[in-house]
Amino acid sequence: MSQQPLAFRMRPSNINEIIGQTHLVGEGKTIHRMVKANRLASMILFGPPGTGKTSMATALAKSLHLPFKTLNAVTDKKKDMEIAVEEAKMHGQLVLILDEVHRLDKAKQDFLLPHLESNRLTLIGCTTSNPYHSINPAIRSRCHLFELYRLSSEDIKEAIGRAIRDKEGGLGDLTIEMTDDALEHFAQSANGDLRAALNGVELAAFSTPADEDGTIPINLETAEECMQKKSFSHDKDGDAHYDVLSAFQKSIRGSDVDASLHYLARLIEAGDLDSIARRLVVIAYEDIGLANPQAGPRAIAAVEAAERIGFPEARIPLSVAVTELALSPKSNSAYKALDAALGDIRNGKSGDVPAHLKDSHYKGAADLGRGLDYKYPHNYENAWVNQQYLPDEIKKRTYYEPKSTGKFEQALNQVLQKIKKQKTT
Repeated sequence: MSQQPLAFRMRPSNINEIIGQTHLVGEGKTIHRMVKANRLASMILFGPPGTGKTSMATALAKSLHLPFKTLNAVTDKKKDMEIAVEEAKMHGQLVLILDEVHRLDKAKQDFLLPHLESNRLTLIGCTTSNPYHSINPAIRSRCHLFELYRLSSEDIKEAIGRAIRDKEGGLGDLTIEMTDDALEHFAQSANGDLRAALNGVELAAFSTPADEDGTIPINLETAEECMQKKSFSHDKDGDAHYDVLSAFQKSIRGSDVDASLHYLARLIEAGDLDSIARRLVVIAYEDIGLANPQAGPRAIAAVEAAERIGFPEARIPLSVAVTELALSPKSNSAYKALDAALGDIRNGKSGDVPAHLKDSHYKGAADLGRGLDYKYPHNYENAWVNQQYLPDEIKKRTYYEPKSTGKFEQALNQVLQKIKKQKTT
């Protein structure tokens, strides 16, 4: 049997063997139509690890019987790309499969561009990064962008079954009996990463003693042992990290406490206390705001406690903060009011400060009319007196629109309405 990893040996040889990604390779879908028309265009395949980007690239080249060469944008030199161009000249066309395409430096990029323009090279770039964030526009504009999705557990089960039966590239020469719960664990704990699942299955197959009849029994305990290091996959610098942070805040904003705790757990498993801390404080003031003003200080206290005690205990104050924030009433009225004021200022709507509000703490201020008619609110009943504060140009402008989602802001609204009524009488 080949010494190459099972995941490598099981790579598809044509697009009909690709697991999942039916939104791209299914009947009538874009890439399927490319193959059917025998017209392969340069593209960027992006998505999480183990979703089959390089496998899809090689399957495309093989489906169209095109010569291909696989390089890595980080480890391979410009010289390697020059060799690829020479091969393209020899064959008339070459598919260049470029892993880590987002790491392509300027010298390599400048070398490749004219060959992409002439269609001598067809580039299939593979990356886990979002191409809109990480790939130079000069390359991106010459390529179609296709996103690959994390595989479902059913997709992974199908791939495992195929690997166990396949005598040529898989484990078909072995007699393997896998329990249903073991199969389920491989599929679930891989977290959509097919490479991780196949690596785990291969480890289980070759590390488990065979029975007297030569059968290799793989049960749940074996699956757990072989997948323990792949039960969760999270790259703190990758796009998936920011997707989780986004889902974390949106779940709290949407008052879904279970989803909020789920995404908190993913961030904790990734060990990213800094991102959790920053996001919780932002959420407390952005999404809860005046509906529960004490949420902000309490979130800060929870963050400080978590930072002081560290993981694993840090999860305890964080869980308290997240639960409170998720179930707190929500209001964004304060910062939305400020954004409206900032919008006016940036659009030139500001005007002069009213004369009676201007600084009068210097000699000659009175001669300039500064502060002459200012009414000191504390000298009046309830520390309020009707006078103009906004500049003339925007004196009737209203920024703050209170919400009724929390008792505190309801009380603020009562004060506001009373003031408005007094202004009109």
